[in-house]
This record gives sequence, C-alpha cells and structure tokens, in this order.
Amino acid sequence: MMQNVSTLGRVLVLAGAAVVSGCAVTPTDFSVADMNRINASDRQMAFAAMEPHGEIISLEEAIARALKYNLEQRVRLLEQSLAAGELEAGKYDMLPKLMANAGYSWRDNYGSRYSAPYDNPTDYTEGDFSDVDISSEKAHETADLVLSWNLLDFGASYYTAKQNADKLLIANEKRRKAMHTLMQNVRTAYWRALAAEQLSERVGQTIQSAEKALGDSVKLANERVRAPDESLRYQRNLLENLRLLESVERELASARIELANLIGLLPGTRFKLQEPAAHAAPLAIDIEQLEARALLQNADLREQFFNARIAAQDTRKALLKLLPGISFEYGGYYDNDRYLIDEQWRAAGVKVSYNLFNLISAPSRMDAAERQETLAEARRMALQMSVLTQVHLARHQYNDSLRQFGRADQIYKVDARLEEIVRGRFQSNMVGEQARISANVTTILSELRRYQAMAKVQESLGRLQASIGLEPQLNSLDSTSLQELQTRIRGWLEQDMSALVTVAQADVPQPAAQ
Repeated sequence: MMQNVSTLGRVLVLAGAAVVSGCAVTPTDFSVADMNRINASDRQMAFAAMEPHGEIISLEEAIARALKYNLEQRVRLLEQSLAAGELEAGKYDMLPKLMANAGYSWRDNYGSRYSAPYDNPTDYTEGDFSDVDISSEKAHETADLVLSWNLLDFGASYYTAKQNADKLLIANEKRRKAMHTLMQNVRTAYWRALAAEQLSERVGQTIQSAEKALGDSVKLANERVRAPDESLRYQRNLLENLRLLESVERELASARIELANLIGLLPGTRFKLQEPAAHAAPLAIDIEQLEARALLQNADLREQFFNARIAAQDTRKALLKLLPGISFEYGGYYDNDRYLIDEQWRAAGVKVSYNLFNLISAPSRMDAAERQETLAEARRMALQMSVLTQVHLARHQYNDSLRQFGRADQIYKVDARLEEIVRGRFQSNMVGEQARISANVTTILSELRRYQAMAKVQESLGRLQASIGLEPQLNSLDSTSLQELQTRIRGWLEQDMSALVTVAQADVPQPAAQ
C-alpha cells in the first residue's frame, strides 16, 4: 500500500512540474537566419511552377499569367478550396457518434458496502448490518464501444452543412470578383506600361536635348549675345517643357513595376510588350439587357443571395434549439473486475432532455434570428439598386471613355503631323531648337494622353464586365496550361462586347410573358 502511495506521489510531482513548465513559456522571436530561410523558401515556392516568359508578352498572355500566377488570386483559389473542404468535412457531422473508450481504474482500498437481510433492511441502523461485501477490485480495466445519436445535433449539423455549401458558393463569387478586378487592373496597367515602353526613349532624348539647349541659352545670355528678356523667355519655355517631360517620366516609371507585380513576375524582370489591336466599340445592346444580366450574374449580388439563405438557415437552427433533445444510445461494455458476474454486456437507452430556460429565452432567440434574416434581405435589396446604378454608370463611363480616346487619337495625329513640319523646318534652319523641342514635347504629351485614354477605355470596359458578371469561361486554372488559357482569353478579348453579352444572355432566364 505504501508503494502505491509513493507511486501516486511521484505521478503528482511530475504532473505539477509539467504544469509549471508550461506556464513558463516566453516569447521567441524569429532569428535573421530563420527569416532569410523562410523568405527564400516562400520565393522558391511562389515561382516554382511558373512557366518562363518570352521576350514579348502580349495582353492575353499578361491576363493569363495574372490569373494563373498572381499571388492574391492564388489566395482566392485556396479560400475556395478551403470552403470545399469544410463542406466535405461537415457532412460527417450528421453521422451518429461511435465512441470507443478504454480505461484503467485504481484505488487504495476495496470498494465495499454493508449488506442487510433482504426481507426488511430498513429496520437496521448503522453498525447493525450483518456483513460487509466487496463490490469492486482495487484495480480493474474497462472498455466500451457506444453508438449514440442525438436528433438535435443531427438537425443542427444538417443546417450547418447547407450553410457550408452556401459558403462554398460565396467563395466562388469572391473568386469571380477578384478575377474581374485583376483582369481590369492588368488591362489598365498593360496600356500604361506600353506607353512607358513606347515613350521612355523619346522622353529621355528630348530631356537631353532640352537640357543642352538650356545650357547653351544660359551661356549665350552670360555672353550677352541676345537681349536678356529674350533669353529669359527662351529659358522659361525650355524649363516648362522640361517640367512636363519630367512629370511624364515620373508617371511612366512605375507602370512596368505594377504590371510585373500583377502578372506574377519579379520587379525588374525584362520583357517587351506588344500593342494590341483596339477592339473597343460602342455597345449595340439595350440597357435593360445589361440590367437583367447584372441582377443574375453580378458577383456581389449573388454573394448577398447566399448570405440571405445562410441567415434563413440560422433561423431554422434557432428553432431547433427550442425543441427537446432526443438521444438514442446502444453499446457494448467490458470490465475485467473479477467481482462482476458478467464481464461483458450490451445496453441500449433512449433519453429525452429539455432545458426549461429555453422557454424564457425563446422569444429573444427567435427575434434575433428573424432580425438577422431581415437584415440580410435588406442588404440584398439595397445591393440590387446599387448594382443597377453600377451598370448605368459603367456603361456611361465606357461610352465617354471611347469618345475621349477618339478625340485623343485625333489630337495625337494632328500633333504628329505638326512635329514633322517643324522638324523639316528645323533641318532647313527656318525655326530654332526651342520650336523643335516644343513640338516634340507636344507630340509626346498627345501620345501619352492617347495611351492614357485607351487605358481608361480598358478600365471602364473591365468595370462594365464586372458589374454584369461577364468573364471568360475557364476550367480549373491548375489543370489548364498557360498556352491554352492564353488562347481562350485571346478569343474572349477579340469578341465584340455586345456579342459577348448576347451569348451570355442566352443563359439568363427571360421573364414570362404577361
């Protein structure tokens, strides 16, 4: 007996030491070596499966690379995969519980009790019992396998599984929204980077020419070859041109870095761009068709539909909590206590339980659930009006950006012809350096505005497509090769916007005839 007590004491000492050591945990920062190792591993994993790019990256390849390799897009895909895993795992919560238990029991004395005659045991007082019976051993082993099923738990798990299914659909809509935003940003950044590629060399050469002309003018002014006011006006015009050129250079400097980040390339990666043919054209489709498409396919609005359905499931789960709990249990048991007559036995039971305080909390629970459902429906209705507004604004901005691009293109062509005339006159010594530089700067600015206007067209086109839920039909990005993805996006870009909406409209249920 003393040995058992000693053993128990050692166990308690070890348990206490473990608790004390667990409470003594201190914060541990990452070392520089660990952070460098993690960063290197992350970078290697981020670019491990990326296909190498060629010397020239087209617009469709840029969009395909963004969809396949952009890290934020990968996060959306993983969120969708996580939602699918939660849906699959939640299905098993509806199954009954099959509990397997095994244990060992020990005590320092026998479990025993007094016994009394069976005919009238209530006539005996303490100390008058006839005998003492041992009821259990000091140490014995137990095991059981019990199948139990609770109807309330099944109902709650059922509605939770339906909510997980809706959460998977919500994750899909969030992925669609992220894809719309990414494609819109890539198209805008591509045209800005294309402007940088086309104009950077000319801007640099013009800045050098203006700096040289400015230096010559200052030298002539110091030598008083020209009148002071004439030299100052000349310098003023050159400085103004330099200021404009430097603002252009500053704007163009970040475009290529932004595009590289969007398509999953490291900053500073060398590549060239190919100017795509302009496929933007005025929409030949009624606004009512765009509205009908948006109300059924807009990613934000579809997400609110699913949120409202999740809120309705919460209301049903609140109703379940007001019902009594009914549990069924069946199991097999084992106990090697030698004082038992049967070491193995089976048992079954049914139990009904109810928390009486639910009668008090039921009105508030139901009221909260109904308010949550009403709120979700109100959000959905408010978003419907917002989506319709987005469609009208996006269409207006698209048409307006098309007009602005047409005007910017006309101005650029006029300025380019004027630059040719001034260049010819400069070569014939009919105009000076300042006139040539001014004409060159004007043409550069006009061409920049032309590219900016096309970037606005692409941005407004992407916003319109996002508002009506229009995107290319793609399979799994992981199983689709970059070349196949690029081919599908090229066909989608080359198709007219009105034709795309018309084709998509065939999948939209039309209102019944009145």
